[in-house]
Amino acid sequence: MLKKILNKESCAKCRICCGFVEDDKWEIPLIFGELREKIEEKLGVVLSPRGNEFVFDMKFDGDKLAYCPAASKNGCTRGELKPFDCLIWPFRVNALGETRVITVSPVCEAVSSLPLKTLSEFARADNFAETLFKTAREHPDIVKPYIDGYPIIAAENNPKM
Repeated sequence: MLKKILNKESCAKCRICCGFVEDDKWEIPLIFGELREKIEEKLGVVLSPRGNEFVFDMKFDGDKLAYCPAASKNGCTRGELKPFDCLIWPFRVNALGETRVITVSPVCEAVSSLPLKTLSEFARADNFAETLFKTAREHPDIVKPYIDGYPIIAAENNPKM
């Protein structure tokens, strides 16, 4: 989804989005039911329910980073079986009051360093923003609270949260 603005090599070198500490476990990507069986079979893992979706059951040790079991030093081993959150990272769907917005996480320096105009144009191109909002309507658990300072690049028209 992000090939126009993020290359695989940059992504694989960084992997910051693949590691979590216990305080960040709410950020672990949700896996929609339709991918669950394929991921469990391919990776030989059992996913844990969270709300109406599923997540990898990761073991935490204080502030030590726990990496997604699909992360390798060459990037993600899931290929096309990535959770939606991973496919769109570092973009996020956030709740800002009663409105859903698309933001860019500053944690991903490769993308967040791009001009906001470029990011906004990317969000409007190829129905990217509408795809994110549509998925958020179908899977509301992916909508995270807005974090102050995250640049907003799109807002949903007539949101029905």
